Amino acid sequence: MYSQDKINIALQVYHQCGSVTNTIRVLGYPTRRALYTWIENEGVQKTPRKALDNTNTATHPRNPPAEVKMDAIHRCFELGESIKYVSEEIGYSRASIYAWRKKYLQGGTVALMNDKNIKPGTLVEGTQDSPDAEMRHLLARMDDMQMEIDILKETINVLKKDPGINTETLKNREKAAIVDALKGKYPLPLLLKQLKLPKSSYYYQETVFKKQDKYSSIRKRISALFHENNGRYGYRRIHALLSREGTVISEKVVRRIMAGDGLAVRVKSRRKYSSYQGEISPSVPNVVNRDFHAEKPNEKWLTDITEFAIPAGKVYLSPIVDCFDGMLPYWTVSTTPDAALVNDMLDGAISQLGAAEHPVVHSDRGCHYRWPGWISRMEKAGLERSMSKKGCSPDNSACEGLFGRVKNEMFYNRDWTGVSIQEFIDILNEYLAWYNEKRIKISLGNMSPLEYRMSLGLAA
Repeated sequence: MYSQDKINIALQVYHQCGSVTNTIRVLGYPTRRALYTWIENEGVQKTPRKALDNTNTATHPRNPPAEVKMDAIHRCFELGESIKYVSEEIGYSRASIYAWRKKYLQGGTVALMNDKNIKPGTLVEGTQDSPDAEMRHLLARMDDMQMEIDILKETINVLKKDPGINTETLKNREKAAIVDALKGKYPLPLLLKQLKLPKSSYYYQETVFKKQDKYSSIRKRISALFHENNGRYGYRRIHALLSREGTVISEKVVRRIMAGDGLAVRVKSRRKYSSYQGEISPSVPNVVNRDFHAEKPNEKWLTDITEFAIPAGKVYLSPIVDCFDGMLPYWTVSTTPDAALVNDMLDGAISQLGAAEHPVVHSDRGCHYRWPGWISRMEKAGLERSMSKKGCSPDNSACEGLFGRVKNEMFYNRDWTGVSIQEFIDILNEYLAWYNEKRIKISLGNMSPLEYRMSLGLAA
C-alpha cells in the first residue's frame, strides 16, 4: 500500500521522536500495526538520535543535514558542552556552529534546511520530491506543533485560561508571561513570532514586571483592613478608612488593587420574609412618603422583620432604624415571628425616648403592626403610625437596605453548619452592636452612627 519512500520517511520520523503515536499523528499514516511491522522488519528499536545523525552521510560534508546542526546547537548551547570539543567531534568549525545557531534563532529549524536543490517555498507548499526534504519539513512541523502545544499549556496553567482560548486575543502582558515561561525551551524570536508579539512590546512588559510595586505597602494595608472587617467593606469604605489614617490615594486605585487581589464582598440574592396576612385592621396613611431624612434623632423611625435561615433553624430580627443617622435604638431577636418579637422591640425603643420625643414609626402592612398590642402601645406613647402601600418595598427602602447590608456583611459570607441557634443570635447581636458603634458610613463623614452623634454632642 505504501511506497518505499513513504516507509523510509515514517521510520525516520519514528527514530526522531521515538513515539509510534506521534509518528502517526504527524504523518497521518500508517496504522499502528503496519508501523510496528516496518520497525520489526528494519530490525531497529528507537535508534538514538546521535547515532542517526552520524549514519546520515547522504549529503555533502560541507552541507550537513539539519539534524546534525540541531544536535550541535543542543549540545553546545543547552547542555553546555564545550564548543571546541563538539566541533572536533563532528568535524565542523566553531564558526559554523555559531552560524547555525544564529540562523536557528532567526528562522528556526527551517532556516537550517539549506539544501541548495530545494527552495524554501517548496517545503511549505509540500511539493518537494526528495524524501530528505520532506523529512526535514515534517521535523519542522513537529517543532511548530510542539511549540503551539506548549503555549496552550502555559496559557491554561499560568494564565488560568479556558482550554479553548485563542492566543491571539491575549493581552501583551499575558503573552509576555507565556514567553517568560517558555524562553528556556524555545528561542525568543520564534516565541515572539508565534504569539505575534513585537519585540519592543515584550521588553516593555519585562520592564513593567521588574518595576517595583509602588503600592506594595498600601496593598498590604488594604488587605488588612478588608479582613479586619470580615470582608464586609467594599472599596469606598476601605478608601474612607485609609483617608482617616491619613493615607492619600485615589478611590480608583483602591478599587483596582482590591479587584486585582480578589478582595470582593460576597453577596447573595435573598427572599424577603413576608408577614402580610390581609387587611385585618384599618390601614393608616403613608406619612413618611419615602422621605427618609430627619433633622434630629428620634424624629422618624422605621421598622420591619427579616428572617435568617440556618441549618439549625430560623431566626427573626425586628429592629428600629432612626432616619437621622441609621442608628439602631433597639432591636429584638427571636426564633418565632410573633407579637412578642415586635412588641418587646417597641417597648425597648420607647423606653429610650425623652418626654418630648414622639417619632413617626413607619412599617409595612404586616400583621404584627395591625394587632391590638402594637396599636395600643403606639397610642399610649403618643407615637404616630405610618404604613407602606401593599407590596411596595420602596416605601420602606431604608429599612430594606439595612437588612441587605446585615446579610451581605454578616450572614451570606459564612458557613453556618454546626452553629446553634443561640450561637447565631449572639453573633447577630455582636454584629448589630458593631454596626452602631464602629461601622463607618460615607454619608456620615466616614463615621459610625455613634461617632457621628458624639461629634455633634448628642451622645456621651
